[in-house]
Amino acid sequence: MSSADKPIDRFRISPLIKVTLLSFYVALLLPLPFLAQATDAPVGPGLLVVLALVGALFLGAGLSEQVQTSDEGIALVSPLPWRGWSLQWSEIKALKPRSTGQNGTVYYFMTAAADRAYLLPMRVVGFARLVRTVEAKTGIDTQDVTLLAQPWMYLFLLLMTVFLLLMDAWAVWTATHGGVV
Repeated sequence: MSSADKPIDRFRISPLIKVTLLSFYVALLLPLPFLAQATDAPVGPGLLVVLALVGALFLGAGLSEQVQTSDEGIALVSPLPWRGWSLQWSEIKALKPRSTGQNGTVYYFMTAAADRAYLLPMRVVGFARLVRTVEAKTGIDTQDVTLLAQPWMYLFLLLMTVFLLLMDAWAVWTATHGGVV
């Protein structure tokens, strides 16, 4: 999709997914600097904080990707330069399903050149509308295309993340008050 094309529709990553994944990231990394200090780990707490912030920047950039469609094509727009792509509708010849290691299914756009496969973004708000647009613009039957993960799965992960954050609070409190972790 050229920069002259005006997007007719934008599909952003679901806020539920953004909040869940950012919260999970924080829950996983929050106690590390405190534990590193309490245990005199070879990697200092300052370095861990810097690395966690760099990782958060990359995660935040990845979560700010969006899909744009126009009369001409579809594009994944990303602040990470190696992640974006664009295709003209006329280039798309098939939508191929592929099994994941967790017994799910993802879909790839295939072009006539078949030199590269382009992952159909599935974590966007309005996924059903995106799939209808793909079908309308390409003529490819998308009847069997479904989401990889249902919203309830992210709600469950968010709930588990809250419990993990509570455990983090206990670990940080223990590490900063001279207790044994």
